[in-house]
Amino acid sequence: MHTDYFRLEIDNAIAHLQLNRPDRLNVMDLAFYAGLRELVQSLDASGEVRVLLISSTGKHFSAGMDLEVFAGIADDFDTSTPRKRFGFQRALAGLIDGFDVLDKARFPVICAVQGGCIGGGLDLAVACDIRVCSADAFFCLQETQIGMTADLGVLQRLPKLIPAGVARQMAYTSERLGAERALATGLVNAVLPDADALLGHAMELARNIAAKSPLAVAGSKAAMNFARDHGTAESLQQMALLQSAIFDTGDLAEAIASWQGKRAARFDALPPLKK
Repeated sequence: MHTDYFRLEIDNAIAHLQLNRPDRLNVMDLAFYAGLRELVQSLDASGEVRVLLISSTGKHFSAGMDLEVFAGIADDFDTSTPRKRFGFQRALAGLIDGFDVLDKARFPVICAVQGGCIGGGLDLAVACDIRVCSADAFFCLQETQIGMTADLGVLQRLPKLIPAGVARQMAYTSERLGAERALATGLVNAVLPDADALLGHAMELARNIAAKSPLAVAGSKAAMNFARDHGTAESLQQMALLQSAIFDTGDLAEAIASWQGKRAARFDALPPLKK
């Protein structure tokens, strides 16, 4: 599947979505967010996808929001009256949802970053489950550099991934966080020598996840997301309810049999979601 923004390939239950505007440094305009939201929701609704891998083309992962969007900001995000501000809130919520769908999807999302991951690119990356990067990668919370507060989820998610002081310094200064520092702080799980090695590593990780019971993986994501946003007691109560709903003795038996038989396991896909 090809669009102005993305290239999508699906193979063996792994969806590989590439940002596909290398000549524009994979910048994001308003249509980008709607396109990403619709694509991810469609993949989730099918029930067939077990892992989503997001990578990009060209030198940089993404330079963030297209500056042309800011040139028309007075029209698209008018705050001159209470009614206009109410409209602003709804418009911004729509952009936020463009990345929030990654967090809400039943499948895990792996983000493979090469080069710069700047502004909105970092908002996207931190909404994913797992991040890996190339040695030349760097991460930058760019918004204060252009006189605004980041508003698409990075300020809410980043301090839960890395030490709060590091996140605050990134937010206040717009300093770059290099690949090795990103690994040391826990922002990424691995640093690979170059873009080819990065994609190979990310795809191998995706295959590993896709080989597991999609129900067990989806349940793990749901439990960890809930625990991230709630206290331990509430999370344990939710875990008991969740496990009572998704515990599948068939998947359990198949996983053990395939492990003992040294063969690939065969698991049913998740059910499609009704509109």
